[in-house]
Amino acid sequence: MAAENQVPIGSGFGMKTPAKDVVEGLDLSGKHVIVTGGYSGIGIETVRALTGVGAKVTVPARRPDTAGEALGQLSGDIEIASMDLADINSVRKFAEDYVGTGRQLDILINNAGIMACAEARVGPGWERQFGVNHLGHMALAVGLLPALQRADSSRLVALSSIAHARGDVHWDDPHFNQHPYQKWESYAQAKSANALFALGADRKWDQYGVTAFSVHPGGIFTPLQRHLTDEEMAELGWKNPDGTIPDMVKAMFKTPEQGASTATWAATSQKLEGRGGEYCEDCDIAQLAGEDSMSFQHVREWVTREDSADRLWEMSEKMLAEV
Repeated sequence: MAAENQVPIGSGFGMKTPAKDVVEGLDLSGKHVIVTGGYSGIGIETVRALTGVGAKVTVPARRPDTAGEALGQLSGDIEIASMDLADINSVRKFAEDYVGTGRQLDILINNAGIMACAEARVGPGWERQFGVNHLGHMALAVGLLPALQRADSSRLVALSSIAHARGDVHWDDPHFNQHPYQKWESYAQAKSANALFALGADRKWDQYGVTAFSVHPGGIFTPLQRHLTDEEMAELGWKNPDGTIPDMVKAMFKTPEQGASTATWAATSQKLEGRGGEYCEDCDIAQLAGEDSMSFQHVREWVTREDSADRLWEMSEKMLAEV
């Protein structure tokens, strides 16, 4: 059923729509929002757009001082709290403290992430990209569920990526204990997991008024590339050997503000009422990939499977129970 829902709906926005245009005319006064990683890259642009139309945004940050310096440039209603997605106990403490305030949570945007980093372990031995990008965010959403329930209706947006097209979850060995670590395989499975988590959350939490979507923000130069050298980016075609940006990449990549637009749209668009679980790109529902799809567009079938979403949820719950 989920794959059949992957049909664009004609949002009226496009690939390079800036986030501020997506929320133009909206009034989010009284709405409470959490944006992980909301102090750099597309995260800070998401915060800028949402606070610009009245939302109160909380940014949990691994480096609160750095977050404070970055967010000090914005004039909206912003609160910063300490949290490290690699440390499940800190995630649970943040969620417990937030729920304890009695506030509702209207929008949760799981934006933070790491990409293509060297092999490392977090928690009880989890592979780092899967642990931070997926398990940390799942623990956060689960912990915040009481606050999400307090809202009349709430939305959860999980930042996935077209990198999911590189491969599904390594179901029998997600932590690379039995097969050699490859950083792009690891990133791909983490981004597939993000999309499947949104699908699972939408199905399981619909009874609580929670609607969830996953999004591909697009190609954007942000601190997410900090683990890649210029040589690696040249091999990927993102840069020229001299470090300059090819004209084709300039045309296809987005600015951070444009990259923030799809998550912002998924979090606020009235056109998404009655929907849920879909993977979005370029401010619209993404179409299901076919034989003619380019490598950088559309959603692969394996992240639309409800049975896979259920399998990931069960597997992840067991992992989180170890901590």
